[in-house]
Amino acid sequence: MASSARQTISQALRGSGSKLRQSSTSTLAVPETGVKRPSYRYKYLSEPHTAAIIPCPFNGGQGRKGVELGPNRLIQAGLPSQLTSLGWSVSYDPSEDPREAVAPPLPEGDAPIGRMKNPRLVSEVNRKLMGRVGDAVGKGWLPVTLGGDHSLGMGTVAGTKSVHPDAALIWVDAHADINTPETTPSGNLHGLPVSFLLGLSGTDVAPFNSWMKPCLRPTDIVYIGLRDVDEGEKRLLRENGIRCFTMHEVDKYGIGRVMEMALDHVMGGREMPLHLSFDVDALDPTVAPSTGTPVRGGLTFREGHYITEAVAETGCLVALDIMRQEVNPSLKDSMSADETVAVGCSLARAALGETLL
Repeated sequence: MASSARQTISQALRGSGSKLRQSSTSTLAVPETGVKRPSYRYKYLSEPHTAAIIPCPFNGGQGRKGVELGPNRLIQAGLPSQLTSLGWSVSYDPSEDPREAVAPPLPEGDAPIGRMKNPRLVSEVNRKLMGRVGDAVGKGWLPVTLGGDHSLGMGTVAGTKSVHPDAALIWVDAHADINTPETTPSGNLHGLPVSFLLGLSGTDVAPFNSWMKPCLRPTDIVYIGLRDVDEGEKRLLRENGIRCFTMHEVDKYGIGRVMEMALDHVMGGREMPLHLSFDVDALDPTVAPSTGTPVRGGLTFREGHYITEAVAETGCLVALDIMRQEVNPSLKDSMSADETVAVGCSLARAALGETLL
């Protein structure tokens, strides 16, 4: 990673110490006032329920700065203590330096491979992230990965699948992120994670194939919120028979019916582990204005939260990603950044059982 990028991440993380009460294992306990428990029993998690916060301040999957600042802003906004107030134990070590995960030692330079930009960096970061997520899921904890650009979905989903091979994936996004190394118009790897998870043509390529094995079937995934899909991606979605609920379906059926159909598609009336990967650019820019890839006509505040609430109600959630919290002041004013961070926190709380009553 270039020195300027390292410096940006360093500045973002400066002063990120937490005042939250910790145990010797860096797990935040349920508050002393404490007999509150999460609103739902999460069937695949150990008792007491523990959320493992995994900050990943990474922007290497695309070219815009700011997305790497999001995880620290979510933590500074109090996300760990917000989750403890819901009755969760929270595994989060404020003394840990997340830069170690996103700035691995690499040979000098990271030349493109074909069209792919920063391939070695993106591969190594996701390899490490897969291990961290897999470790948390293996303990019966719920990893809450804070991104960072959505190229990180390779590592998070692969980590979940390493423990729960039958896990279903709900991918909430304005974009399909299913381009392949052969079809990508930009070369930015934040647009390719799903193709690697599926093992589509062109993804069996170094350095990814040293650790990344296809782990997702087309029937395992459902999309919600699509509205900006490349022509090549449309073809791939059709050819692979992947179920998509675009904003057209959200408008036509309403978010309640969409979630019924989405969950029925991936679960088929059975209980199975669910991984929810939520890119905040799925929300309309009026709701989450501080994102580098705004596309108007997105999910409303309540539609976004209904998705997370409906997943929580199943009791089957095993992993959560909150991606693309861009807080670069050059993108939007500080109030817009604060609004977007607040939405990210509230989405996480809703997924972990916060209810309106």
